[in-house]
Amino acid sequence: MRTSALRRLGQLGLGIALLGLSLSTFSADEPVDKNTVVLAGEDDWAPYSSAEKPGADTQTSPVGYSVDLVRAVLASQGIKVQFINVPFARCMQYAKTGQVAGCFNATITDDNRSDYVWHQPAMFEEELSIFGRGDNQGAELRLSDLRGKRVAYTNGYTYPSEFMHDSRIQKFSAVSDGALVRMLLSKRVDYILLNRTPGWMRIDATPEARNQIKRVGLVSMDGFWVAFSKQHPQGERLAAAFSQGLAQMRRDGSYQRLQDEFRRRVSYR
Repeated sequence: MRTSALRRLGQLGLGIALLGLSLSTFSADEPVDKNTVVLAGEDDWAPYSSAEKPGADTQTSPVGYSVDLVRAVLASQGIKVQFINVPFARCMQYAKTGQVAGCFNATITDDNRSDYVWHQPAMFEEELSIFGRGDNQGAELRLSDLRGKRVAYTNGYTYPSEFMHDSRIQKFSAVSDGALVRMLLSKRVDYILLNRTPGWMRIDATPEARNQIKRVGLVSMDGFWVAFSKQHPQGERLAAAFSQGLAQMRRDGSYQRLQDEFRRRVSYR
Protein backbone atom coordinates (compact mmCIF):
# COMPACT_ATOMS: atom_id res chain seq x y z
CA MET A 1 0.00 0.00 0.00
CA ARG A 2 5.14 0.57 2.62
CA THR A 3 13.53 4.77 8.52
CA SER A 4 16.77 4.87 7.26
CA ALA A 5 18.38 2.33 4.94
CA LEU A 6 20.61 1.04 7.73
CA ARG A 7 17.65 0.48 10.02
CA ARG A 8 15.72 -1.33 7.28
CA LEU A 9 18.66 -3.61 6.60
CA GLY A 10 18.95 -4.37 10.30
CA GLN A 11 15.28 -5.21 10.55
CA LEU A 12 15.50 -7.35 7.45
CA GLY A 13 18.50 -9.26 8.78
CA LEU A 14 16.72 -9.95 12.04
CA GLY A 15 13.59 -11.05 10.21
CA ILE A 16 15.51 -13.43 7.99
CA ALA A 17 17.31 -14.90 10.98
CA LEU A 18 14.07 -15.45 12.86
CA LEU A 19 12.34 -16.95 9.85
CA GLY A 20 15.25 -18.97 8.54
CA LEU A 21 13.91 -22.27 9.79
CA SER A 22 10.45 -21.84 8.30
CA LEU A 23 11.80 -20.52 4.99
CA SER A 24 14.21 -23.43 4.71
CA THR A 25 11.12 -25.57 4.21
CA PHE A 26 10.52 -23.61 1.01
CA SER A 27 13.94 -23.97 -0.62
CA ALA A 28 14.10 -22.50 -4.10
CA ASP A 29 15.88 -25.59 -5.33
CA GLU A 30 13.58 -28.06 -3.61
CA PRO A 31 9.93 -26.94 -3.96
CA VAL A 32 7.22 -28.67 -1.93
CA ASP A 33 6.54 -30.79 -5.01
CA LYS A 34 7.16 -30.28 -8.70
CA ASN A 35 3.87 -28.45 -9.20
CA THR A 36 3.91 -26.35 -6.02
CA VAL A 37 5.52 -22.92 -5.69
CA VAL A 38 5.89 -20.59 -2.73
CA LEU A 39 4.85 -16.94 -2.94
CA ALA A 40 4.92 -14.25 -0.25
CA GLY A 41 1.89 -12.11 0.43
CA GLU A 42 1.92 -8.93 2.47
CA ASP A 43 0.39 -9.08 5.93
CA ASP A 44 -1.24 -5.66 6.38
CA TRP A 45 -3.21 -4.60 3.29
CA ALA A 46 -6.81 -5.72 3.72
CA PRO A 47 -8.94 -6.45 1.78
CA TYR A 48 -6.31 -7.59 -0.73
CA SER A 49 -3.73 -9.42 1.37
CA SER A 50 -3.40 -9.45 5.14
CA ALA A 51 -2.73 -11.72 8.07
CA GLU A 52 -5.93 -13.37 9.22
CA LYS A 53 -4.81 -12.64 12.77
CA PRO A 54 -2.53 -9.67 13.61
CA GLY A 55 0.97 -10.84 14.40
CA ALA A 56 0.54 -14.18 12.65
CA ASP A 57 3.83 -15.82 11.75
CA THR A 58 5.18 -16.52 8.29
CA GLN A 59 3.68 -20.01 8.08
CA THR A 60 0.15 -18.60 8.28
CA SER A 61 -1.30 -17.98 4.85
CA PRO A 62 -2.52 -14.42 4.18
CA VAL A 63 -6.15 -13.89 3.22
CA GLY A 64 -7.84 -11.53 0.79
CA TYR A 65 -8.79 -10.93 -2.82
CA SER A 66 -5.21 -11.06 -4.13
CA VAL A 67 -4.61 -14.39 -2.43
CA ASP A 68 -7.76 -15.84 -4.00
CA LEU A 69 -6.90 -14.43 -7.41
CA VAL A 70 -3.27 -15.59 -7.44
CA ARG A 71 -4.34 -19.07 -6.37
CA ALA A 72 -7.01 -19.24 -9.09
CA VAL A 73 -4.73 -17.92 -11.86
CA LEU A 74 -1.98 -20.43 -11.13
CA ALA A 75 -4.48 -23.27 -10.63
CA SER A 76 -5.73 -22.61 -14.17
CA GLN A 77 -2.21 -23.55 -15.31
CA GLY A 78 -1.98 -26.65 -13.13
CA ILE A 79 0.30 -24.96 -10.57
CA LYS A 80 -0.27 -25.27 -6.83
CA VAL A 81 0.83 -22.39 -4.65
CA GLN A 82 1.73 -22.14 -1.00
CA PHE A 83 1.74 -18.71 0.64
CA ILE A 84 3.80 -17.21 3.42
CA ASN A 85 2.69 -14.13 5.31
CA VAL A 86 5.22 -11.28 5.82
CA PRO A 87 5.50 -7.47 5.94
CA PHE A 88 5.59 -5.96 2.48
CA ALA A 89 9.19 -4.70 2.48
CA ARG A 90 10.39 -8.15 3.52
CA CYS A 91 8.08 -9.73 0.96
CA MET A 92 9.74 -7.78 -1.85
CA GLN A 93 13.22 -8.53 -0.53
CA TYR A 94 12.50 -12.26 -0.37
CA ALA A 95 11.42 -12.16 -4.02
CA LYS A 96 14.36 -10.01 -5.07
CA THR A 97 16.86 -12.44 -3.52
CA GLY A 98 15.08 -15.60 -4.68
CA GLN A 99 13.97 -16.87 -1.28
CA VAL A 100 10.45 -17.09 -2.67
CA ALA A 101 9.26 -17.20 -6.26
CA GLY A 102 7.37 -13.92 -6.02
CA CYS A 103 5.69 -11.28 -3.88
CA PHE A 104 2.37 -9.45 -4.14
CA ASN A 105 0.94 -6.75 -4.27
CA ALA A 106 3.56 -4.61 -6.02
CA THR A 107 3.32 -1.66 -8.37
CA ILE A 108 5.88 -1.18 -11.12
CA THR A 109 8.02 1.93 -10.66
CA ASP A 110 11.18 3.29 -12.26
CA ASP A 111 13.03 2.11 -9.16
CA ASN A 112 11.96 -1.55 -9.25
CA ARG A 113 11.17 -2.19 -12.90
CA SER A 114 14.42 -4.04 -13.61
CA ASP A 115 14.56 -5.95 -10.32
CA TYR A 116 11.73 -8.42 -10.97
CA VAL A 117 9.96 -10.34 -13.72
CA TRP A 118 6.52 -8.86 -14.40
CA HIS A 119 3.47 -10.62 -15.81
CA GLN A 120 0.97 -8.84 -18.02
CA PRO A 121 -1.61 -7.49 -17.55
CA ALA A 122 -1.81 -6.28 -13.94
CA MET A 123 -3.95 -8.27 -11.50
CA PHE A 124 -6.14 -5.25 -10.72
CA GLU A 125 -6.06 -1.47 -10.30
CA GLU A 126 -6.49 0.56 -7.14
CA GLU A 127 -6.46 4.31 -6.60
CA LEU A 128 -3.66 5.94 -4.63
CA SER A 129 -5.60 8.62 -2.78
CA ILE A 130 -4.70 11.72 -0.81
CA PHE A 131 -6.40 11.81 2.58
CA GLY A 132 -6.72 14.90 4.76
CA ARG A 133 -8.48 15.92 7.94
CA GLY A 134 -12.23 16.38 7.95
CA ASP A 135 -12.01 20.18 8.02
CA ASN A 136 -9.99 20.26 4.79
CA GLN A 137 -11.71 22.45 2.19
CA GLY A 138 -11.05 23.12 -1.47
CA ALA A 139 -10.89 21.47 -4.85
CA GLU A 140 -9.71 17.93 -5.57
CA LEU A 141 -5.95 17.75 -5.02
CA ARG A 142 -3.35 16.32 -7.39
CA LEU A 143 0.30 15.38 -6.93
CA SER A 144 1.53 18.89 -7.76
CA ASP A 145 -0.64 20.32 -4.97
CA LEU A 146 1.44 18.41 -2.41
CA ARG A 147 4.54 20.51 -3.05
CA GLY A 148 5.42 22.47 0.06
CA LYS A 149 3.13 20.27 2.15
CA ARG A 150 3.96 17.65 4.81
CA VAL A 151 2.97 14.29 3.36
CA ALA A 152 3.33 10.90 5.02
CA TYR A 153 3.62 7.51 3.34
CA THR A 154 4.26 3.95 4.50
CA ASN A 155 7.90 2.90 4.51
CA GLY A 156 8.76 0.06 2.14
CA TYR A 157 5.65 0.30 -0.05
CA THR A 158 5.89 0.96 -3.78
CA TYR A 159 4.85 4.51 -4.66
CA PRO A 160 5.00 6.36 -8.00
CA SER A 161 8.50 7.59 -8.78
CA GLU A 162 7.07 11.06 -9.47
CA PHE A 163 6.11 11.29 -5.80
CA MET A 164 9.20 9.66 -4.30
CA HIS A 165 11.65 11.81 -6.29
CA ASP A 166 9.88 15.16 -5.96
CA SER A 167 12.08 17.05 -3.48
CA ARG A 168 9.52 19.85 -3.20
CA ILE A 169 7.20 17.56 -1.21
CA GLN A 170 8.08 17.27 2.49
CA LYS A 171 7.94 13.51 2.98
CA PHE A 172 7.60 11.60 6.23
CA SER A 173 7.62 7.82 6.45
CA ALA A 174 5.61 5.64 8.82
CA VAL A 175 5.88 1.98 9.74
CA SER A 176 2.31 1.15 8.69
CA ASP A 177 -0.88 2.54 7.20
CA GLY A 178 -2.31 2.61 10.72
CA ALA A 179 0.55 4.86 11.81
CA LEU A 180 -0.29 7.21 8.91
CA VAL A 181 -3.81 7.64 10.23
CA ARG A 182 -2.48 8.53 13.69
CA MET A 183 0.02 11.02 12.22
CA LEU A 184 -2.74 12.82 10.36
CA LEU A 185 -5.06 12.92 13.38
CA SER A 186 -2.27 14.35 15.55
CA LYS A 187 -1.56 17.03 12.89
CA ARG A 188 2.04 15.94 12.47
CA VAL A 189 1.45 16.01 8.70
CA ASP A 190 -0.95 17.75 6.34
CA TYR A 191 -1.83 14.74 4.20
CA ILE A 192 -1.30 10.99 3.98
CA LEU A 193 -1.26 8.64 1.03
CA LEU A 194 -3.41 5.52 1.19
CA ASN A 195 -4.88 3.30 -1.48
CA ARG A 196 -8.56 4.08 -1.58
CA THR A 197 -10.27 0.84 -0.54
CA PRO A 198 -7.68 -0.28 2.05
CA GLY A 199 -7.60 3.31 3.29
CA TRP A 200 -11.32 3.51 3.96
CA MET A 201 -11.25 0.12 5.67
CA ARG A 202 -8.41 1.32 7.91
CA ILE A 203 -10.19 4.56 8.76
CA ASP A 204 -13.50 2.85 9.49
CA ALA A 205 -11.71 0.38 11.77
CA THR A 206 -10.21 3.29 13.78
CA PRO A 207 -13.00 4.82 15.91
CA GLU A 208 -11.19 8.11 16.52
CA ALA A 209 -10.66 8.55 12.77
CA ARG A 210 -14.26 8.13 11.65
CA ASN A 211 -15.64 11.38 10.26
CA GLN A 212 -12.28 13.03 11.06
CA ILE A 213 -10.43 11.97 7.90
CA LYS A 214 -11.62 12.19 4.33
CA ARG A 215 -10.36 11.60 0.81
CA VAL A 216 -9.26 14.95 -0.68
CA GLY A 217 -7.48 14.00 -3.89
CA LEU A 218 -5.85 11.56 -6.26
CA VAL A 219 -2.19 10.81 -6.96
CA SER A 220 -2.60 7.99 -9.47
CA MET A 221 -4.56 4.93 -10.52
CA ASP A 222 -2.08 2.06 -10.16
CA GLY A 223 -1.91 -1.50 -11.36
CA PHE A 224 -0.82 -4.21 -8.94
CA TRP A 225 1.29 -7.23 -9.84
CA VAL A 226 3.01 -10.30 -8.50
CA ALA A 227 6.69 -9.35 -8.58
CA PHE A 228 8.27 -12.60 -9.71
CA SER A 229 11.88 -13.26 -8.77
CA LYS A 230 14.72 -13.01 -11.25
CA GLN A 231 16.91 -15.02 -8.85
CA HIS A 232 14.47 -17.88 -8.27
CA PRO A 233 14.78 -20.81 -10.73
CA GLN A 234 11.03 -20.76 -11.37
CA GLY A 235 10.54 -17.00 -11.57
CA GLU A 236 10.58 -16.55 -15.35
CA ARG A 237 8.40 -19.60 -15.96
CA LEU A 238 5.87 -18.53 -13.36
CA ALA A 239 5.57 -15.01 -14.74
CA ALA A 240 4.79 -16.46 -18.17
CA ALA A 241 2.32 -18.95 -16.71
CA PHE A 242 0.65 -16.22 -14.67
CA SER A 243 0.24 -14.04 -17.77
CA GLN A 244 -1.31 -16.94 -19.61
CA GLY A 245 -3.62 -17.87 -16.74
CA LEU A 246 -4.78 -14.30 -16.18
CA ALA A 247 -5.58 -13.91 -19.88
CA GLN A 248 -7.47 -17.20 -19.83
CA MET A 249 -9.56 -16.16 -16.81
CA ARG A 250 -10.39 -12.85 -18.44
CA ARG A 251 -11.58 -14.67 -21.57
CA ASP A 252 -13.72 -17.28 -19.83
CA GLY A 253 -15.38 -14.86 -17.42
CA SER A 254 -13.99 -16.35 -14.21
CA TYR A 255 -11.89 -13.24 -13.53
CA GLN A 256 -14.96 -11.01 -13.73
CA ARG A 257 -16.97 -13.32 -11.49
CA LEU A 258 -14.24 -13.31 -8.84
CA GLN A 259 -13.97 -9.52 -9.04
CA ASP A 260 -17.75 -9.01 -8.86
CA GLU A 261 -17.97 -11.19 -5.75
CA PHE A 262 -15.13 -9.21 -4.16
CA ARG A 263 -16.86 -5.90 -4.89
CA ARG A 264 -20.09 -7.18 -3.36
CA ARG A 265 -18.24 -8.01 -0.15
CA VAL A 266 -16.28 -4.75 -0.04
CA SER A 267 -18.34 -1.68 -0.79
CA TYR A 268 -16.21 1.32 0.08
CA ARG A 269 -16.67 4.77 -1.40
